[in-house]
Amino acid sequence: MSGIYIHIPFCKKACHYCNFHFSTNQNSKSAFIKAVCNELVLRKSEYTSEEIQSIYFGGGTPTVLEVSELNTILQTVYEHYKVSDTSEITLEANPDDLNLEKIKRLANTKINRLSIGIQSFHESDLISMNRAHNAIDAKKCLEIATTYFDNITIDLMFGMPTMSIEQWRQNLQTAFGFGIKHLSCYALTVEPKTALEHFINKGSHPPMDDELSARHFEVLLEETSIQGLTHYETCSFGYPNYFSRHNTSYWLGKTYMGVGPSAHSFDGRNRSWNSSNNTKYIKSLEANVRPFESEELSVENRFNEYIMTGLRTIWGISLDKIEVDFGADIKSQLLENSKKFRISKTLILEDNHLKITRTGKFLSDGIASDLFLV
Repeated sequence: MSGIYIHIPFCKKACHYCNFHFSTNQNSKSAFIKAVCNELVLRKSEYTSEEIQSIYFGGGTPTVLEVSELNTILQTVYEHYKVSDTSEITLEANPDDLNLEKIKRLANTKINRLSIGIQSFHESDLISMNRAHNAIDAKKCLEIATTYFDNITIDLMFGMPTMSIEQWRQNLQTAFGFGIKHLSCYALTVEPKTALEHFINKGSHPPMDDELSARHFEVLLEETSIQGLTHYETCSFGYPNYFSRHNTSYWLGKTYMGVGPSAHSFDGRNRSWNSSNNTKYIKSLEANVRPFESEELSVENRFNEYIMTGLRTIWGISLDKIEVDFGADIKSQLLENSKKFRISKTLILEDNHLKITRTGKFLSDGIASDLFLV
């Protein structure tokens, strides 16, 4: 198994753009931690012979937990699973949670990578997003964190209709100034049932501007290239040896286990997902029952997922893998369907791999959907 994902479903406040599973009510935090540890123990028989290469605390906001609480979960993993000595252990964090004392305590745990949700260094952006931190928090936490952690990635958001090209460039330059070795950069999207969707519908927030977002993306490619960062996945930029091992395993189709409410797991052919109701999750695990649903992925689903994730990466789609996993006929069909994109130079065929070109990077999802098996 490549890794374990642990979902921490608590946040201090709701960001206007977010549709992930979380709660701002933390009263059940202690019971939740017990439930997560119980799920880990209950499921250890699923992965008796495999070595864990990565552990990822996501959310929500994992840093709402105390360091001792994070250690309790980690201790359970190490007691019941084989964890590689070189495992990547990532903690998603918000700047307002990362004071000097907490960072120093985190540095003394097995956590060796921080993923910090900066989003923007501009105060107006953070207010618009309803983030819990401010611009001063964003810079201060990086000053401290970079002293204690070498492996840090930060999230930045672009495509906001109120963000100028120059403001976006300033965000990137500020990040580079801290010596950050990995960036995850996401275009703002309007997710269903979010506050952002509501504000746009009632006219209190400007609608998305696809042209501006595309220009922001071009600036992102220019600036990261100047810094020598490798654009190894649509939203991910890093120096060699600093690529996200955990996320890369998702994109390469490796197996993983998801623990916690709403977390997904994948064993190569079957996908399962836990209940997204915190109370139901906790109550079920108190009775030693994992509350989940599952599905066996069809050939079409497995093919389409590989196309989608493969095109997002620098490694592309292996035609050898397509032939082995899905057959020569499907491989031939894929080559035929990809012709128009190779002619338009949004795809190239290189070393028996179909890869997205710079021209096609901002269009990768649309290209992938045209290559899907229906």
